[in-house]
Amino acid sequence: MRLARPDIDPELRTLLADLPLSSQLSTELLAQLRQLPAPPVEGLLDGRAVQRREVTVARADGGRIPLSIFSPERTESTGAPCVYWLHGGGMVMGDRFSQIDIPLEWLNRFGAVVVSADYRLAPEATGTTLVEDCYQGLLWTAEHAAGLGVDPNRLIVAGISAGGGLAAGVTLLARDRGTPPIAAQVLICPMLDHRNDTTSSRQYSGEPGVWTREMNEFGWRSVLGDLPDSEVPAYVSPATAEDLANLPTTYIDAGTAEVFRDEDVAYASRIWAAGGQAELHVWAGGCHGFDALFPGTRVATAARRTRNNWLTRVLTSLRADERRAVTTSAP
Repeated sequence: MRLARPDIDPELRTLLADLPLSSQLSTELLAQLRQLPAPPVEGLLDGRAVQRREVTVARADGGRIPLSIFSPERTESTGAPCVYWLHGGGMVMGDRFSQIDIPLEWLNRFGAVVVSADYRLAPEATGTTLVEDCYQGLLWTAEHAAGLGVDPNRLIVAGISAGGGLAAGVTLLARDRGTPPIAAQVLICPMLDHRNDTTSSRQYSGEPGVWTREMNEFGWRSVLGDLPDSEVPAYVSPATAEDLANLPTTYIDAGTAEVFRDEDVAYASRIWAAGGQAELHVWAGGCHGFDALFPGTRVATAARRTRNNWLTRVLTSLRADERRAVTTSAP
């Protein structure tokens, strides 16, 4: 018997009807999806005053992490904010250009430098490999802040879906290892909990969708295999972290009509319980990834506008803090 569940927004539902949705994800289907050509990033850069640079970060285990760096064209280097972006794809697909239009909007709006990481994917990479790839890319970004023209005190970690979960894991790693300092984290419909047993997870099961409970199980199993719950690292499944204190200010959003709704709400609630600051938005009728899939819809426009307004407040506050610090330290 299907559980009662919130309906998808009518505008989104009409657009979803034209997509080849499934309820399951398999090894065979994943291989097919990985072969589909991604939209060229050059099309997103047309008309933007953007400089693009490619670098590769080497890891001690022999892994190599490509980073794409998008910077506003400037006459001279300035202390810009930096967005470190982690793409979605259930930890099993996607690349550093997936959903890149979201942070590129912040490049236009805030003059931010965007660094997007190509972490290794499951099932070829497992365990903590993905989040450690992301962390090493973040360390490189912080260590090269001056050369990138960014302010190391305005470093924002952001990601969507699997990338949102990895962003949360990277932020926990940075807190526990003491570096680098992260000013804020933006978690867009994040994939946070390998247990996959919330009410919203069970509601969106058994029928085709953008991301179903069955797909979620495939993604987590690809990363974790048969690892017992007691051995799953919190950096991989951030919802299992015992302590969410001392995290940077956090933005979390999701839709009411998606698998991740309840785990995302719970994560925000636990940040508040630990004394932290989080802003949470749950968009009525939003399916998983709705504002990445259909940015022109009314609900997606509202979601992006609200997220941008939050970032405006955060970046303005960080600037004000810097001015006060300079004034206080002046002789």
